[in-house]
Amino acid sequence: MKTFHAKKTDFTRDWVVVDAKDMPLGRLASQVAARLRGKHRPIYTPNVDCGDFVIVINADKIVLTGKKHDEKLYHWHTGYTGHIKSLTYGQLLENTPDKMLWLAVKRMLPRNKLRKNYLGKLKVYGGAEHPHSAQQPKAVNLTK
Repeated sequence: MKTFHAKKTDFTRDWVVVDAKDMPLGRLASQVAARLRGKHRPIYTPNVDCGDFVIVINADKIVLTGKKHDEKLYHWHTGYTGHIKSLTYGQLLENTPDKMLWLAVKRMLPRNKLRKNYLGKLKVYGGAEHPHSAQQPKAVNLTK
């Protein structure tokens, strides 16, 4: 029996819409990352980008469990000596909820050359509207 390796011609990419309302951040991010990679397909191949385009709406209604809203910090460094910056996840959720989910998904993807392709297929919007109606996306229910 030969080992199967997927090619770009073996599948078609779908457009799916995920509603993030009342979903925990980590659970949503892990399921979106798996869908971006194509792990839901039976022909999944790790070195081929066989995932779907994912549109996430209502990112401003994501739920943070426990005390993460006030105590968990998001850090980044400006590049200058002593200039480490940080925000709480509550502040990040109020200011840019789409960035919070985007960063969570980014950090759950593998750190390789395909990561840029995966993130290019992720579209995150804070409200219920998105400009991708021409692609006729299908609604997908993810588990809470």
